[in-house]
Amino acid sequence: MDLDNLFIQARNAAEFSYSPFSKFRVGAALLAEDGTVVTGTNVENRSFGLTICAERSAVVSAVTAGKKRFVALAIATPDSEIPVGPCGACRQVLSEFMEPGAPVRFGGSGPERVTTTIGELVPFDSLHDLAT
Repeated sequence: MDLDNLFIQARNAAEFSYSPFSKFRVGAALLAEDGTVVTGTNVENRSFGLTICAERSAVVSAVTAGKKRFVALAIATPDSEIPVGPCGACRQVLSEFMEPGAPVRFGGSGPERVTTTIGELVPFDSLHDLAT
């Protein structure tokens, strides 16, 4: 699995962001079990609570296409010099569809990248354990 390529696809997805309020573009790329890559971007709304994050946008697109198991994720935040990880809501949604050991890479516009796992982002995920 090529996390660098997945990150490039996430960065490309960020170009389609609709973020007129925060001016903070985010792109996500999910690698499905079958090798398909599904991307998503953040879509803001002036009623900020209705905004959807890039990660959840990718999950919704993937599930709509019949993909429900993901083996890797990349997140790009090109408007930040430092890596920005997924929010709590996205971590919860992602843990529904990814095994704890699935790799996650995220980064901003600078050279630093963080590589971790879903399990490290969502420790003590008892709900995931109960589903198996």
